Amino acid sequence: MNKHGIRKLLTVGAATAIALGGLSACGSDGGATEGGDVTMTFWHNSTTGAGKAHWEKTVAAFEEANPGVKIDIQSIQNEEMDGKLQTALNSGDAPDIFMARGGGKLADVVAAGQAMDITDSIDDATRAAVPEGVLNAFEVDGKIYGMPTAVLPGGIFFSQDLLAEAGVDAAPTTMDELGSAVDKLKTAGIAPIAVGAKDAWPAAHWYYFFALRSCSQDTMNEAAESKKFDDPCWLEAGKEMEAFVETEPFNNGFLTTSAQQGAGSSAGLLANHKAAMELMGAWNPGVIASLTPDQEPLEDLDWFPFPAVDGGDGAEGAMMGGVDGFTCSAQAPQEECTAFLNFFMQQEYQEDYADAFQTLPANQDAQAAVTDPALQSILQAYNDAPYVTVWLDTLFGQNVGNALNKGVVDMLAGQGSAEDIVSAVNDAAAKG
Repeated sequence: MNKHGIRKLLTVGAATAIALGGLSACGSDGGATEGGDVTMTFWHNSTTGAGKAHWEKTVAAFEEANPGVKIDIQSIQNEEMDGKLQTALNSGDAPDIFMARGGGKLADVVAAGQAMDITDSIDDATRAAVPEGVLNAFEVDGKIYGMPTAVLPGGIFFSQDLLAEAGVDAAPTTMDELGSAVDKLKTAGIAPIAVGAKDAWPAAHWYYFFALRSCSQDTMNEAAESKKFDDPCWLEAGKEMEAFVETEPFNNGFLTTSAQQGAGSSAGLLANHKAAMELMGAWNPGVIASLTPDQEPLEDLDWFPFPAVDGGDGAEGAMMGGVDGFTCSAQAPQEECTAFLNFFMQQEYQEDYADAFQTLPANQDAQAAVTDPALQSILQAYNDAPYVTVWLDTLFGQNVGNALNKGVVDMLAGQGSAEDIVSAVNDAAAKG
């Protein structure tokens, strides 16, 4: 991934000490023991399969290279992570190393004094391998508070076989074409689009992308600062979504469908050819692979960008996505914690990460390991995008982001409207 492509990401806001040699225990806050050894806790969101194995191998390699340093791993289901982490942060018992996705959510943690400034601890090798724009996804007030592991733009993943079976000859590029594909799939008896609305954010992604196509980059930037929906395009995005939802494009029972847990989840429906499409981020190939009958990548999986919206002010090719990564708690032992962040960013571990998670690694030197055609297509579109906007709930922070997601789900459930989405966001922003 070239630096030019990544530097466009909308954000808010020592040589490698551990490659082969040992790292002396510093006896700092949190993990130091009486004997001088250091133990750190590490929370990640891969509970099964190759992803969980990746972190076990990486931690074992780090511990071997650094006698006296131990990392206790806890894997937590993705949909439970935010809540458990917030509870731990509020109680003053946060893990030393935890997931971060930038935007307003990270800014809130930084403002509360709960995240470590790692700016001066990012080693030269990491800075050379990770584009500046990716590192800056974890920037708050000019300081870096997290280490990226994956670049995760979003779009619509689909089964080539199911679209072909329904007579859809090409990936849709406009909403009219997507609507036509939905009609053909329904006629063929195939659920057109899987949505895990039970988890809220996958359903809200549909609104995010209608907004990306309806609103200009300047409007997106203004909303990132104000966290308010003042421009008429936010309402128009909701109305565009309402019109699309009226065509009944989603799987039966989508309001009670989970996103990524089991064969009946939205990812599982695509993995098992029970639905043709799903709007999701670039982690989806790995999730889908874990849910196929043989737990191998879906051979006919492909991807296309979210279609254009007639009359929208968003630039052609603009994308939405995020950067996953990890940060150190403000109370973590600084030397050991930041050493681990640099360690897992080495090319060999980022290549293994890309293979294990079937995703796009943040280390550009490791991107040759990306062989999945859908991911290669996303990577090309990402590099060509005029700009990339962060997921809106991440961008706006937990309170406003949750209000936005709930407003979208309420509309889908017939308990709200496009106007209510705008009101919910503005009300949450007013409360601070």
